[in-house]
Amino acid sequence: MNHSIPKSTLAITTTNSGEIPVYKIPKTPSPTATPCPLSVITGHTESVTCIALCGEFILTASHGKEIMVWQQPDLRLFTKFGHGSGSVKSLITIGTLIFTAHQDSKIRVWRVSRNLDNVFKLVDTLPTTKDYVNNVMKNSSYIQTRRNHKRLWIEHADTISCLSVCNGLIYSGSWDRTLKIWRVSDFKCLESIKAHDDAINALVSSKGVVFSASADGKIKGWGRLEKEGVHYLKGVVEGHKDVSINAVVVTGDGRVVYGGGSDGYVMGWLVDGWIRVFEVEAHKMSIMCMCMKGDILCTGSTDKSIRVWKREVKGLTKIGVMNGHGGPVKCLQVSPSSVGGGFLVYSGSIDKSIRVWWVPNGSKVEDFNSKITNTDITSRTLF
Repeated sequence: MNHSIPKSTLAITTTNSGEIPVYKIPKTPSPTATPCPLSVITGHTESVTCIALCGEFILTASHGKEIMVWQQPDLRLFTKFGHGSGSVKSLITIGTLIFTAHQDSKIRVWRVSRNLDNVFKLVDTLPTTKDYVNNVMKNSSYIQTRRNHKRLWIEHADTISCLSVCNGLIYSGSWDRTLKIWRVSDFKCLESIKAHDDAINALVSSKGVVFSASADGKIKGWGRLEKEGVHYLKGVVEGHKDVSINAVVVTGDGRVVYGGGSDGYVMGWLVDGWIRVFEVEAHKMSIMCMCMKGDILCTGSTDKSIRVWKREVKGLTKIGVMNGHGGPVKCLQVSPSSVGGGFLVYSGSIDKSIRVWWVPNGSKVEDFNSKITNTDITSRTLF
């Protein structure tokens, strides 16, 4: 495993309180600096599929069932955990709870206990045994999945590809085209929605609205009627014809939703009115993942690159490209905290590695451009 951090790029100041150290990054990087991440983490034996942050830990999963835990700031391997069959497709964290979505159509719940030296312990599997017991004897609980095959409505019938959390609820999207809603407090399945006409690839939530992106080329926004406790379709947007939408992000104010397509385009829609306002040919190959912090958007592609964009009033302006992965970029995760006038982005790839990048805030674009490849891109605004 190589996780060295170039001293000329990043200095670390440790603290005596056990808190995460403060990263200090030079305000003016050398104009001759070569494009490179702050750190490269290796250890997975298969393609990295998802990344999540849990306190001082970075959690990464691959096509194997194993989840690896890396401790910041030195990025050393802390422990491993895992269970079940099939690859881990998605990871999300809520306090001391970790939810993992699997290819075997299950969601597993883990708890981090500091009293047990940060042991990651499996505490439940969704659907829960209690949910099964409450539904298995009711004929009304079964749905037809295909000829002569039935399944409980609380079960996913295919790979669970993505997870999101909103207002005490967990949302799971699956290749079976359904969106299921689970209550965090007791892990009970509350609803199952036939959401799309093809596999659901990504989920994101903002301001009480959950957005689902699908291989059917659509993004749908779902709201919740609090009194009735049920969800309803707020709006639908559609990308290019016969193009899968693989990734979705939404601005912090919930006003604009972005979709990344298999044709390499990023499109933006105003949630108020569900109107498409721009499209950008971000990559020449498929976009696999996206992440966003403030006005900065990062897109990862099968072309092995990560492109960085600044949100503008009527679209996106490209401010650079981060190269280094030896395979398609499968997942991106942004750090919620600021670091040296910017923030950290974690990327996982089919090349089995995780890379850590520093991205400056908008005021530091000129510094960022001295460290990355800057190429022209065409953006079209649609009104």
